[in-house]
Amino acid sequence: MLVDALDTRIKLSALCLFILPNIVFGDIDQFALKSHLEMLLTGTYNGIVITDELMLFGAVMVRVPIGMVPLSVLLSPTACRPATFVAAILATAGMLSNAPTALDDVFHLMVQLAAMVWIVRLAWVWQATTPAPAHP
Repeated sequence: MLVDALDTRIKLSALCLFILPNIVFGDIDQFALKSHLEMLLTGTYNGIVITDELMLFGAVMVRVPIGMVPLSVLLSPTACRPATFVAAILATAGMLSNAPTALDDVFHLMVQLAAMVWIVRLAWVWQATTPAPAHP
């Protein structure tokens, strides 16, 4: 199977990259709702006042999976494995910080969490030693 032949770092990077458009599309999807736009225009979303600090927190939290895309490939396996666990905890906390209120939001969250479980599983079973490259 082709997936088995891929290096774990590539799998981790691809899964982090998979999560990102799911986060973005889940947010963009909301712009079709009048109620969503009205909340944004008032500066309050689901009863939470949108502040600069909250926006900064959101920017930092979305940078976790963004950062793990290159770090999964560039870090040594010894450094990448614990970094993946820390990133997974932070990203999952961010995903769960705002409970979904609509069925499509629940769907987006379930897809993101499924990918996150796969990431944690890969990192958990990962043998941190990289096999020597084959020479022809």
